[in-house]
Amino acid sequence: MAVTLVLRALGLGDVLTAVPALRALRRARPHDRLVLAAPSPLAPLVPFLVPGPAAVELLPTPGLAALPSSPALPALPPIDLAVNLHGKGPQSIADLAATRPRRMITHRHPDHPFEGPEWRDDLHEVRRWCALLDFYGIPADPTDLELLSPPVPSPAPGAVVIHPGAKSAARRWPSDRFAAVARALADDLSGTGRPVLVTGSAGERGLATDVAIAAGLGPDAVFAGHDLAELAALVAEAALVVCGDTGVGHLATAFGTPSVLLFGPTPPERWGPPAGRTRHVALWAGTTGDPHATTPDTGLLRLTVPAVLDAARTLLAGGEPCRNARKSETVSPSASSAPATSD
Repeated sequence: MAVTLVLRALGLGDVLTAVPALRALRRARPHDRLVLAAPSPLAPLVPFLVPGPAAVELLPTPGLAALPSSPALPALPPIDLAVNLHGKGPQSIADLAATRPRRMITHRHPDHPFEGPEWRDDLHEVRRWCALLDFYGIPADPTDLELLSPPVPSPAPGAVVIHPGAKSAARRWPSDRFAAVARALADDLSGTGRPVLVTGSAGERGLATDVAIAAGLGPDAVFAGHDLAELAALVAEAALVVCGDTGVGHLATAFGTPSVLLFGPTPPERWGPPAGRTRHVALWAGTTGDPHATTPDTGLLRLTVPAVLDAARTLLAGGEPCRNARKSETVSPSASSAPATSD
């Protein structure tokens, strides 16, 4: 059986933006083994990225330079097609070239001989990878983002999910503001049976606990350190998600869960939900900055608690928040995790 090897050795949101491209590859090469080189913590998510039994296999790959030396690589048959959904190179192209594929799909780079399209910084991340496949004659639908239902039930159906973490400090809205939003929404929902939960990774447990306590929710409201299948199930059946420009926001988009997404250094038209999806509201102050900065982006700090609460309450009531741009707190109609990967 031929092997199609796809490199996307990045985080949760990054892999979710590649779902339409993965599905396009599956349709174009239905008899291949479709192998995704991505970090092992994403393993619980892989079974519901693409429809069909064993539609995608995971080759644990923690990042750049890890693929050529992967102990699992020799067990694969020769690679027929290698697909670079990681970045524009040069390292990502070199990693795939080291697997000696018969053919390669990638963007063009002067350090490598492969003839692909030029990298464009202005494309939405989802459309970037669909356009790459289109260049090679593989049609891809950038709207094909919805995930299959999680394999486990939600631990708290109908919950409001507050996710204060983000990989970089530049994309982290202040924790005291998240706590203020959580407290206000918990007061709104008192007596309804809908809990407000604060989520995070194992490394963000302290942050989630601080937010929950500051919001008056207590440590029982903390949902941190669970695997991706459990987190996905929680988000899939949540009444609302409030978070920054991070992987949990992409989960909300993929499951159609109403969400308020707070953007800072990176504009939502590059990483946010697709336009026209009224269940998702991207708040953005209209400025860009360094997504790798060690302090919160100044534009992100211009987003206020009242603006977030206004959007959240409207979504919880089943309405559509106002999408008219305001100078200090922009509500953008979707357009989400870090800037496009340069390698």
